[in-house]
Amino acid sequence: MIRSVVFDVGETLLKDDREWGAWADWLGVPLNTLSGLVGAVTAAGRNNSEAFQLIRPGFDLAVERQLREDAGVGERIEESDLYPDVRSTLEALQEAGYWLGIAGNQTVVSAKLLRQLGLPVDAIATSGEWDVAKPDPGFFQKVKEIAPGNPHEILYVGDHRDNDVVPARAAGLRSVLIRRGPLGYLWADDPIVRKSADWVIDSLAELPDLLAS
Repeated sequence: MIRSVVFDVGETLLKDDREWGAWADWLGVPLNTLSGLVGAVTAAGRNNSEAFQLIRPGFDLAVERQLREDAGVGERIEESDLYPDVRSTLEALQEAGYWLGIAGNQTVVSAKLLRQLGLPVDAIATSGEWDVAKPDPGFFQKVKEIAPGNPHEILYVGDHRDNDVVPARAAGLRSVLIRRGPLGYLWADDPIVRKSADWVIDSLAELPDLLAS
């Protein structure tokens, strides 16, 4: 039985269009150029931030994030960035009695912005706050520490094979891959995903019925 459901952020709860568009503008390249490079490095099993290095060798992500903040074009998360099924699904799961959490590879600033949305969840945390990022096992240890239940009673939902599904299973958690965003579509039918994930879904709205059954 599942007691807790923990959600990834980018392309699980939030559409990443705004943030990638902001980075493309900051780097002075078309969005499709940056998107193509991100897809290429990710499909090759590399961190998507390596795409920045291809455009600007020596790129320092932490430094550039601060420069964006200083220039007034830093991170933003608004209601319109949420996928349409997010709030209704969280409300349905909350009403059904599940403990709900959000935990992803985001900054401390992102955590603050997510909390300002007032989503119906019990906890929000980011890798920036925890000082450990997926797929490091330490990240999923943190998930197990905040979410009630034994590991097999905690479900982690994300769009990434190597950052979400595989390490969640290795940590003893249950997992779901959502088929949206570039990576969700890329890996939905991947043999490793099909072996590791409990479910592959097209919408978060499927979760209440899946868990109830």
